[in-house]
Amino acid sequence: MSQFIIHNKGEARKLLLLAILAGRIMLRNGAETYRVEDTIERIIKSRKNIKYADAFVTPTGIFASLEYEEEVLTYLIRIKAIRINLNKINLVNDFSREFVSTNMSIDEGIKKLRMIDNTETYSPLFKSLFGALSCGFLSILFGGSMLDFISSIFVGFFVVLVVNRINRYKLTFFINNFIGAIIATFLSILITVIGIADNMNTVIIASIMPLVPGVAITNAMRDTISGDFVSGLSRAMEAIFSALSIAFGVGLVLNIYLGG
Repeated sequence: MSQFIIHNKGEARKLLLLAILAGRIMLRNGAETYRVEDTIERIIKSRKNIKYADAFVTPTGIFASLEYEEEVLTYLIRIKAIRINLNKINLVNDFSREFVSTNMSIDEGIKKLRMIDNTETYSPLFKSLFGALSCGFLSILFGGSMLDFISSIFVGFFVVLVVNRINRYKLTFFINNFIGAIIATFLSILITVIGIADNMNTVIIASIMPLVPGVAITNAMRDTISGDFVSGLSRAMEAIFSALSIAFGVGLVLNIYLGG
């Protein structure tokens, strides 16, 4: 354990802000709440003259406090946008282990965390390409033909590309998934009508899979099992409304197409 000592109240406040920053990066990129709480507390307690440290995390906010020289410092931060980037979570995990086990200065730690936060791991084109490939192979898993495979790659590419573009405007996940589902269904119908795809339903199902809230469902279960019932319920509601937005988008286009 590091023997680095906090010398004044200003450093204690910086340490708290560093821990909050690490937690914010993790939570905004899809980490479980119990993992975020554990990381924040470990970072704060790594400095031996901190007597008390505690953190309470929900999917929309972080509350953390520490005690230094008989005075309790508390900080809270609101989390509005959540996306999935497991690489950043891994980078923060590595950083926290390094910070806890060494005498890294707080200023250096904040600098490293800001670099992690600004890291762009994959380009939009790269994400769209591999998202499209996953859609293609899922179409085969659902019993599609080779034409369905090719069609799902084409549709999936545009769905992932457009949704990533929309994310820049910081709209809600409901709107993002709704628009993505509309695009996936419209293009699937168009390709089937033209005669490129064999089974419209297979192409639709495969192309909306990148929108399915798999991480939210997994985190809801893990948080609930860990005893974080508030976070588990919040994640479950997020997953339910994400699924509903996809269903509404697909249903809207199919209703117009079949009704016409």
